[in-house]
Amino acid sequence: MQCNLDIEYKNYLLSLDSSIKKVTSITMKLQVLEDSKGKQTGVFVPIEDWTLIKNSYPDIETLDQDLPQWEKDLIDKRLEAIQKNPQRLRPISELLDELNRKV
Repeated sequence: MQCNLDIEYKNYLLSLDSSIKKVTSITMKLQVLEDSKGKQTGVFVPIEDWTLIKNSYPDIETLDQDLPQWEKDLIDKRLEAIQKNPQRLRPISELLDELNRKV
């Protein structure tokens, strides 16, 4: 059994250097696949929509690969530093405000 579903996909890109926002809006015709009991089991993405996604996010096909050990070690090191000194964490809004002041 298939259930058709229209989803509007929005891609927001923000360039901090030039403060230009680019918005791309795409309507995708997805099909939700269901088993005989009506349980959703998957989603079919038409090839045209998949091509648009891959063009916007070229690394999407490698997202499920494991991180190299050096990256895992670096993440562990940074998490350890955060645990030792949690007051160093600041909200992202503060970083963006600071970047905007410097522009």
